[in-house]
Amino acid sequence: MIDLYYWTTPNGHKITIFLEEVGLPYKIIPINIGAGDQFQPEFLKISPNNRIPAIVDHEPADGGEAISVFESGAILLYLAEKTGKLISPNLRDGLRPAIGDRTEVLQWLFWQMAGLGPMAGQNHHFNRYAPEKIEYAINRYVNETARLYAVLNKRLADREFVAGDYSIADIAAYPWIVPHESQSQNLDDFPNLKRWFEAIKTRPAVIRAYEKAEAFKNQALDLEKSRNLLFNQSANTVV
Repeated sequence: MIDLYYWTTPNGHKITIFLEEVGLPYKIIPINIGAGDQFQPEFLKISPNNRIPAIVDHEPADGGEAISVFESGAILLYLAEKTGKLISPNLRDGLRPAIGDRTEVLQWLFWQMAGLGPMAGQNHHFNRYAPEKIEYAINRYVNETARLYAVLNKRLADREFVAGDYSIADIAAYPWIVPHESQSQNLDDFPNLKRWFEAIKTRPAVIRAYEKAEAFKNQALDLEKSRNLLFNQSANTVV
């Protein structure tokens, strides 16, 4: 059984999509980041960066004690290796080409973690949440998000998915494309990306993952408290 410490963010969606895709039993433990649940001592033992998602695997592959993992990319890689699904075990995969070679999957997983996620996240912040609309910051992140969309669009010009067959590389990127409108992006400008996006959107596991999110979306929050918790952390926030 996997305990999934989760909230309804793109990084949270990555893990529910994976778990639904492979059918691995899991239990959602909601961490309401707008209410400050991420600072609970019990959660910080699992995720010292006070960010979701995080998991505890009570049945690790080696049969030993439970293993905890934080950071969404690390979790996807851990679960893919645990199940042997959605990633190839081979660096250059002549034996299982449909899955794509491991090197390609890892490159695009880290591309999302280092580029698409942070840049789209800053785009979203300055467009929607910043108390002052700073034109330079908005233009900087909108343009960089568009550049990254174009990179992915080019990558998908001659292939159905990012690294061969559907993999954790696709699962990592997709939730960051879902809020494209709030990132000031038009998918019609990226036809290969749009085709890929629509294909993933209709996968049963993706539909189930986003349905699970609906149970948590409408929880009442103090908006000013949420803003301070999410955007005003500093070195003094570390417990």
